[in-house]
Amino acid sequence: MKTAALIAVALTALSTAAAAEAARKLTVQLDWMAEPEHGGFYQAQARGFFREEGLDVTLIPGGPGAHVMPSVATGKADIGQADDVGTLMQQAEGMPFVQFAAVFQDDPAGILVHAESPVRTFEDLQGRTIVARPSWPFLEFLKRKYRLQVNVVAQNFSSAAFLGNKEALQQGYYIAEPFHITKAGGKMPRFLATWDAGYRGYAVLITSRKFAREKPEDLRAFTRAYLRGWRDYLEGDPAPAHALMKSANSSNTDEFMEFSRRMIIQDRLVTGRDADGGPDRIGRLEPARFARQIAMLEELGLVAKGKLAADRVMTTEFLPK
Repeated sequence: MKTAALIAVALTALSTAAAAEAARKLTVQLDWMAEPEHGGFYQAQARGFFREEGLDVTLIPGGPGAHVMPSVATGKADIGQADDVGTLMQQAEGMPFVQFAAVFQDDPAGILVHAESPVRTFEDLQGRTIVARPSWPFLEFLKRKYRLQVNVVAQNFSSAAFLGNKEALQQGYYIAEPFHITKAGGKMPRFLATWDAGYRGYAVLITSRKFAREKPEDLRAFTRAYLRGWRDYLEGDPAPAHALMKSANSSNTDEFMEFSRRMIIQDRLVTGRDADGGPDRIGRLEPARFARQIAMLEELGLVAKGKLAADRVMTTEFLPK
């Protein structure tokens, strides 16, 4: 009996080791430190959805110095999270990316405004100073659409300057900075969302054309697990993802993660804000929206005419039918 038990244990160990060895390794470079905006990744990891697809996925947290696009372009990472417009501009420069799934149907970037500020519309930004990334294409979009003259001060990804100046206007993520501002003693800021100006940007997953060409089944498997992770995170118990995110980012608190997840759900960022939004929209990309974004970038002079086409910059090939 003892011999039989030892053989069974040995066979189980060998089987587990073989399964681990057979799992296809895949690396994902995130755009920011582990937070609920990455809920789909971490829920899929924690709940074993990647493993069920035969994948051994490594998630690399990002931050202010994250180099998502260079990492993907050079093969250091197989997949990266980015914003679609920024990726389009890099694709116009010849970077060999393809955008293959959505993270958010509407990227929750926008402009934070103090609760007491007289600024209530985009037109009210005339002549004001905005703390933001100088290369943020949304600023050029605003200037053109509303005929604005604004001053831009480069941000350092801190809310301290915003809190110390009641006139401050700052680029921020709707699902994160408002929480930190209120916890630091400020009032809940108002938010001028990019989508309210008609600037409909995705947050997306990107990969290199080489990886897409050589590992299409891995991308399909990854996408199935990732979309399943998002749905489970939004509709089920987020605790597995939150536990992993706490391990990856010690600044996470239960209160913050609950706030951020609630904002994601409330504004249907993953499932879609349009009338046809819902669980079936998770991850979906629309070629028509990419065509509009390309036209916008051409009109703003940020991309030369004819450099980009929707059917070359994105694909729905790896999304479930």
